[in-house]
Amino acid sequence: MGVTIGDTAPDFEAETTEGTINFHDWLGDSWGVLFSHPRAFTPVCTTELGYLASIKPEFDKRGVKIIGISVDPAENNIGWSKDIEETQGTAPNYPIIGDSDFKVAKAYGMLPADVEGEATERTPAQNATVRNVYVIGPDKKIKLVLIYPMTTGRNFDEVLRVIDSLQLTANHAVATPAQWQPGEDVIIAGSVSNDAAKEKYPDGWKEPKPYIRIVPAPTAS
Repeated sequence: MGVTIGDTAPDFEAETTEGTINFHDWLGDSWGVLFSHPRAFTPVCTTELGYLASIKPEFDKRGVKIIGISVDPAENNIGWSKDIEETQGTAPNYPIIGDSDFKVAKAYGMLPADVEGEATERTPAQNATVRNVYVIGPDKKIKLVLIYPMTTGRNFDEVLRVIDSLQLTANHAVATPAQWQPGEDVIIAGSVSNDAAKEKYPDGWKEPKPYIRIVPAPTAS
């Protein structure tokens, strides 16, 4: 059973391209993105790792730590990093976990509990379910889960957009509508009564229906 929104992100100790980490300690009080790969040296994942490295400053601005994971020994990920820099123009500038014992993939429900054997003898297709993105809050709770097929590269600009929404709505009693972008109008959360909303929004709100109350986006804090 995979982890889902609201679950505590499983903690673990693992070897990475930047040394041994304890995941919860590594996260500290930050937001985090954990994204997984079926094997090192896979083509679509190579493009993803390179692109994410190129936009890492956007995650840094939002106080978000990035970490990858591949079902491979950590040393394979070091070699893969060189290929990523050569082909994509940017080497990974965040740690990549070597999950050769499948411990992390199993803890997150990305691989069945009975998977065993030598990681380097498994094909990417056998690990096809290890193609997830998890956004984790400072409270160590899962805030977002995205699962991609092997043939479709992940959209990390969308991950940034969701993080903008998550960080805004974590601090204000609002929700963001479809296609929302930072700075656009938001919806007053259903948990906020009209009386409470009037105190917070004395200028009122747009109300196309009683259950849709639209206001300018508050300043994120």
